[in-house]
Amino acid sequence: MLGNMAQTIINFTDTAFLGHLGVIALGASMLAGLFYFVFTTVAAGFAIGIQIIVARRFGEKNYGRIGVIFEHGSLFVLLLGLILFSILYFFSDQLLLWLIDSQNIYEASIDYIKYRQFGIAFVCFNFLYRALYVGISNTKVITYSTAIMAVVNIALDYCLIFGKCGFPQMGIGGAALASLCAEVSAFAFFTLYSYITLRNREFGMFKINGLESELMGRILKISTPTMVQKLFSFSVWFIFFVLIEKMGETATGISSVTRSIYMILITPCFAFSTTTNTLVSRIIGEGRLNQIFPTINKVLKNCMLCTIPIVIFVAIFPMQIAGIYTDDLDFARLVIPSILVICGGTIFQGIGNGYFEAVSGTGNTSAALYLESAVLVVYILFIFAMTHLTTRVELVWTAEILYGALLGILCFLYMKFARWDKKRI
Repeated sequence: MLGNMAQTIINFTDTAFLGHLGVIALGASMLAGLFYFVFTTVAAGFAIGIQIIVARRFGEKNYGRIGVIFEHGSLFVLLLGLILFSILYFFSDQLLLWLIDSQNIYEASIDYIKYRQFGIAFVCFNFLYRALYVGISNTKVITYSTAIMAVVNIALDYCLIFGKCGFPQMGIGGAALASLCAEVSAFAFFTLYSYITLRNREFGMFKINGLESELMGRILKISTPTMVQKLFSFSVWFIFFVLIEKMGETATGISSVTRSIYMILITPCFAFSTTTNTLVSRIIGEGRLNQIFPTINKVLKNCMLCTIPIVIFVAIFPMQIAGIYTDDLDFARLVIPSILVICGGTIFQGIGNGYFEAVSGTGNTSAALYLESAVLVVYILFIFAMTHLTTRVELVWTAEILYGALLGILCFLYMKFARWDKKRI
């Protein structure tokens, strides 16, 4: 859960600080940040594939193969990071100009992405390290990296956005530079910690092995559907905000604050769904198939126990929470209806993502891709209709409730009736 807080903390601190600069800075940081993470989701999807395989080998007690799997993953991630950086470096200006209507938001977005793009290779490796440590159940390491990222980002946000402590006042560019430094610091910690603690263990880390084409083929067979699924899913999420941006700068600012709060609310959901993924894969590796559904149900119960109290707190004090992001009371009031909608959406997301990651944990990542793709088609059609039929931003946000409900129903039916137990990875 704390590991998943890494990007949430960066988003929260950026939004909280930039909210005091106005709706332009809010909207630009949201759209440019989402644009940036559309590219990183490819690495996130690949890392999920690595996580599934590492957890399966861990369950089989085949520890010596984990280092070999990580080495192959590192080679792929290095190449992927260079490709993604090249795309961002050469094409960001044109792509953002095509997507964003507001000239003010476009110019601020360019100022943001010109710094943030240099962190994409580090983000790719951070995803890979998190996959490794989740797969071997050493998640406290991710907690440490998150703490480092949070401290670096908060301190540099304060210094660089507002020009404090002798630093230049950079505004939105300062938020991007602070995030870049936070990502680099997490990568440095992961690498140093892994070298010290894992080099001499049975996992075979940091040893030079020959490239195994058969292993790389199996990794890509598992990872490619999750890469496509994550890219498709996050691209649709990005389109969600692009369509809202066309509703006006105020609507974009409202959604920026709503998104920041939403990412905090669903952090436990993502954490427990990742846990479901890993546990399902490990239990299959141990041959205890009869424990799959009891385990999923236990994870979902714990997810709700963590999520519901936070949701209730936010629903009771929406004005106070919106006030963290802005000094404008009228703007804060405009955000409240959307906050209440995402409180409901969070519950549905927790259940839907839990069953979805269970499907991925079986190793049948292609089925997960098909199931979510069907839901995303309905999701984007709903968003398109709502952004053209209403000017009320909170009604557009009800798409999150629809998405979570449909995903949960389809994935539950798959786990209940499909022959996923025959999948071998």
